[in-house]
Amino acid sequence: MPRVHIKKNDLVYVLSGKDRGKTGKVLKVFLDKNRAVVEGLNNIHKHTRPNPQRNVKGGILPKEAPIHISNLMVVCKRCDKHSRVGIRVAEDGSKVRVCKSCKELLDE
Repeated sequence: MPRVHIKKNDLVYVLSGKDRGKTGKVLKVFLDKNRAVVEGLNNIHKHTRPNPQRNVKGGILPKEAPIHISNLMVVCKRCDKHSRVGIRVAEDGSKVRVCKSCKELLDE
């Protein structure tokens, strides 16, 4: 599995694409495809047929599509800016993510 700098529930900033400059919360990460679904961003229109058995109304519904992870940067909570992510070994031997600009821990 590739190492990724984005995790679920992170606040991320979009670097490129139609939603460039916007921020959102990560809902799901697909490690095998290097993609993440961000809440409220990269919306597509899903055409659905009505299905009375599942109580699904038909029509055109907005849905979030995955964004490539290389187009996302983590937003630091302390400095409130998007920044690169570094790795530091904690006292207990585990690896934690660190903001490169303010050296604050991203993993709580």
